Amino acid sequence: MATMDSKASTNEVTVEDRLRALYDLQKVVSEIDKIRTLRGELPLEVQDLEDEIEGLDTRLTNLEAEIKKLNDDILSKKNEIKEAGLLIKKYEAQQSNVRNNREYDSLTKEIEFQTLEIELCEKRIREFTAEMKSKSEVMETSKKQIEERRGDLSAKKAELDEIVSETQTEEDRMKDKIKEIEARIDDRLLTAFKRIRKNARNGLAVVTVARDACGGCFNKIPPQRQLDIQLRKKIIVCEYCGRVLVDDQL
Repeated sequence: MATMDSKASTNEVTVEDRLRALYDLQKVVSEIDKIRTLRGELPLEVQDLEDEIEGLDTRLTNLEAEIKKLNDDILSKKNEIKEAGLLIKKYEAQQSNVRNNREYDSLTKEIEFQTLEIELCEKRIREFTAEMKSKSEVMETSKKQIEERRGDLSAKKAELDEIVSETQTEEDRMKDKIKEIEARIDDRLLTAFKRIRKNARNGLAVVTVARDACGGCFNKIPPQRQLDIQLRKKIIVCEYCGRVLVDDQL
């Protein structure tokens, strides 16, 4: 027979006392589960929206920095164009005072080089401008997304706050009750309760026998074991699901 032994305290707590404490604890934690079910996925939805907004804010900050750099690059290229234009004028003026063809050809090459530099700068400016336009469009889209998400977040938070305000007092009261009950249960048994509850899909670690079956997994319980459960002399667990079994009269 599957049993869960626990060490007796100095106050000679009976097995029935332990079973009653476990069952009381189960009832209270189940009530808290119901409250949290009422809140549903709202806490997770709020967290997801906060994370998404943080990500969009980061993207916006990066885009602003990238656009600023592109704007600085455009200004730099415009200055280079201006400097090249001044050099061309200088070289053209010098061509009027050359002493031979070699000097004239050399100045002509300098003028051609500066002209190519201007064309290259103008090409880069067009590229930077197109990239700035693209990033600005993404930035505007991100701003709209942030505004929408903040609206969603505000609504979800208000909904969550309303539910929490309605249930928080009751939950706090139940948490205090849990502490009181846990004080009646020895550490080893309490650890076992929490382990079973964690592994149970519906959070039930303690269940009653109903219609000759385990109230957790609904497998049939033999008559002799049902009798042992009713006697409350041992802590008996379901051999199929591991939940603690109590009789419905407890």
